[in-house]
Amino acid sequence: MTHFGLFVGLTTLDMIYRVEAPPTANQKIVASDTLLAAGGPATNGAIAFQHFGNRAMILSAVGCHPLSQMIHADVQAWDGAIADLDPQNPSPPPISSILVTETTGDRAVVSMNAVRRQAPVESIPEELTELIRTQTIAIVLIDGHQMAVGRAIALLANEACIPVVIDGGSWKPGFEAVLPLANVVIASANFHPPGCETPEEAIAYLQSLRIPHIAVSRGAEPILFQMGTQTGEIPIPACSVVDTLGAGDILHGAFCHFYLKNTFPEALKRAAAIASRSCQFFGTRGWMRGGDG
Repeated sequence: MTHFGLFVGLTTLDMIYRVEAPPTANQKIVASDTLLAAGGPATNGAIAFQHFGNRAMILSAVGCHPLSQMIHADVQAWDGAIADLDPQNPSPPPISSILVTETTGDRAVVSMNAVRRQAPVESIPEELTELIRTQTIAIVLIDGHQMAVGRAIALLANEACIPVVIDGGSWKPGFEAVLPLANVVIASANFHPPGCETPEEAIAYLQSLRIPHIAVSRGAEPILFQMGTQTGEIPIPACSVVDTLGAGDILHGAFCHFYLKNTFPEALKRAAAIASRSCQFFGTRGWMRGGDG
């Protein structure tokens, strides 16, 4: 069955370089490989979701700069679609420069996120609102990079009984108003709500908001999860790491697919296997060319 997912947040243009090691001050280096692709948590998650035979819509601010056309072209190449919150903006879209170390797969990122491109609630297309009200959309993911729009979408989804998944990559101001609207929060180990320093403290904070399903990913370490009074761990399959870029985003996109037809722990388990597989390829799309794993 094909599902329609809405992914709200950040879209960037990623310039990805594979290097022996990041440069030191005043050093020039030559990359062994390079890629140019649309990126950002919501965008990578949407394309992963689309890969499993679903339909994905990205709600983000992209604009009409020539570089924006490259973003649209890449998303369309993977059968995704963008509902642009700021279609007439002539300034460049957010750009990320990413260095992936050959020997470890670690990535270093310099990026402009959506801080300067915050869209008002009024910019949400009316036709998208109608898709939520009629339950045409089956699941919503929010990455926190368009907080006002994300909250408005979450409220609509709650009214329509559509599950809301939060990608908690890091704490962002305004999350306190969005998180109580979530059915699922999948946070990273870098997600530190006020007064929280550890994954366990973050889980306790999210529990205090009465969020039904909570998980914290920790790289190669097992995912911690909480479902009501049930706690557990989801092991991460071992793999030969080539590139960790976007693994968390892919985890979230795959989770949205599996969550629509599996229990919370099973969806996490299957999504973790996909995210682990993605680390065996350079860039955020190589695993898709290589199959589902």
